[in-house]
Amino acid sequence: MKKEKRHYDATQSFIYRKCLIEWWPALDSNRRIIHYKKGETLFKEGDTVEGVFFMLNGVVKVHKHWTDDKELIVRFAAEDDILGHRGLSTHSTTYPITATSLSDVTILFLTLDFFRVTLTVNTGFMYDFMMFFADELLLSEQRMRNLAHMQVKGRVARALLVIEDKFGKDQEGFIGFAITRQDIAAYTGAAYETVYKLLTEFTESGYIKTDGKRIAILNNDALLQLTR
Repeated sequence: MKKEKRHYDATQSFIYRKCLIEWWPALDSNRRIIHYKKGETLFKEGDTVEGVFFMLNGVVKVHKHWTDDKELIVRFAAEDDILGHRGLSTHSTTYPITATSLSDVTILFLTLDFFRVTLTVNTGFMYDFMMFFADELLLSEQRMRNLAHMQVKGRVARALLVIEDKFGKDQEGFIGFAITRQDIAAYTGAAYETVYKLLTEFTESGYIKTDGKRIAILNNDALLQLTR
């Protein structure tokens, strides 16, 4: 169950770093720091937009209904990412996607009205937010094109490269956060069985190695070649 934290130093977070120091007292007074346990929903598709979420720690999957029994993961979010901004629209008052925690997560929440005021007052933050939005839109367009035109093997290979780039590597060389095979399938628009077979094939080819849910990429160039 989500739990609010009264005292939390968020001054190193994206929103504080990008806003004027003179605006920090306003952020302190209007923010909410909320902690979610693994598996909890931050907001869901169709919910009325209430505000914007800034990731302080943890991992979240952003997803939407694709078919009756399947979901499509749009992206994975981690520290310094923004959630809920897709609900900022003059044509809709509901979130078009769902956000679910894949680990324990702490976020900074701003109401929609205060977020809009923050954008108006802090032009530097407005610029960085616009760049974040533009980058995300570009990646979303690339993913939609890949879903339509790239073979499943290429999509799975690209997913592994993107996930490694997002979460980095741990000391043993494994991707920094263990994404389940089911979530890889939802991210690539493929069946679980297909993803399982391809990961086995990649392992036998020496492209990756696995340890339970953990995956380490051994040959980035080989995976990249599969995406072309």
